[in-house]
Amino acid sequence: MASHLYRDTAVVLRTYKLGESDRIVVLLTENHGKVRAVAKGVRKTLSRFGARLEPMSHVRLLLAQGRDLDIVSQAEAVESLAPMMTDLDHLTAGIAVLEAADQMSLDREPNAHLYRMVVGALRTIGEQGSALVVPAFFWKLLALEGVRPQLDVCVRCGEDNPLVSFDMHQGGALCRNCRSGAPLSEEALQLMRMILGGRLNDALAAPRSSATHEVQTHATKALEHHIERRLRTVAMFERT
Repeated sequence: MASHLYRDTAVVLRTYKLGESDRIVVLLTENHGKVRAVAKGVRKTLSRFGARLEPMSHVRLLLAQGRDLDIVSQAEAVESLAPMMTDLDHLTAGIAVLEAADQMSLDREPNAHLYRMVVGALRTIGEQGSALVVPAFFWKLLALEGVRPQLDVCVRCGEDNPLVSFDMHQGGALCRNCRSGAPLSEEALQLMRMILGGRLNDALAAPRSSATHEVQTHATKALEHHIERRLRTVAMFERT
């Protein structure tokens, strides 16, 4: 019986070797969710599309559906990877987005919104060096999963007293009387409110500072709390 062929657009999340010349590619597709597929012969020097199937690649694909793994029949680049490769900061940020998306996506569960978020985050990383692209992606990802932190009033007592700490175990920010978790500055709180309150561009325009680093730290810990594991890219962030 002939394999079912289908077309989709995808971001390559990660790859790993299979046999002597093949590679398995993990794809976040626009219409089919996370798909694992075999790219046959791509590790050969004369491969037709090996370079188009590296992590962070944005590609149009023709795939043949298989029982466990699909097969990549065609791959056409949608846009260049070049902006992502300009320096280590861009590359690290891109890898962090891919890792988070990989952890939060399910095999063959369509999630077009997540796909668009990943494409948007990678484009933004390539276009600008904002310190908040990745933490903003993490916060938006958590909100998409229904894990939106409470940032307007104290998550424990419900009062609108000044919020001075953040604890994802509690579900958000806390006032001085209820505080637990890590300290939260007013500047970082305002940036987090911008990210989750429809003012993302304003937040991304903020210069790198102790407040942006704080937002990054809270976002990473919140995501790790949700997925119950440490992100591999955290160590790279901590060195930047």
